[in-house]
Amino acid sequence: MLSNNSAQNATLHHAPPVHDESGQEFLAFTMGDEEYGLDILKVQEIRGYEAVTHIANAPVFFKGVMNLRGVIVPIVDMRIKLKLGTPTYDASTIVIVLNLSGKVIGMVVDRVSDVTTLTAGQIRPAPDMGGEVGSDYLIGLGTLDERMLILVDIDKLMSTPDMAALNG
Repeated sequence: MLSNNSAQNATLHHAPPVHDESGQEFLAFTMGDEEYGLDILKVQEIRGYEAVTHIANAPVFFKGVMNLRGVIVPIVDMRIKLKLGTPTYDASTIVIVLNLSGKVIGMVVDRVSDVTTLTAGQIRPAPDMGGEVGSDYLIGLGTLDERMLILVDIDKLMSTPDMAALNG
């Protein structure tokens, strides 16, 4: 599933469904100083950041569209959407191509690190963080030794009102 361009290096209401004792797999990625995770089953592919076709009067976080083997894919810079500072685009910048209920969308992140398996016991409720990533968009906090992943419900985050125009 990983392409050759793969990377270098409010109160929680419910925990994610864990399909069996082996746990659930999350793709770990970095934005700014924080590490996040999303359900690996939502990931179609991982690519290096490439130039996109810009669309006039689009929200600032919407970078444009790219043609991915005949499919026009909207590209969202999550660092801008989540107000995580001024993004830079270099050789390590990654686009995670998601397939969300049949809709393909790309999200720009700083890096992708690995796929991590978490059991239900390793997922803790997330505190209310306020801001753009409130409890509505979080599954919880994944803990693995000293490492902590902010687990994002990518379906909910990509279906916020400001994303409506991108979702058709």
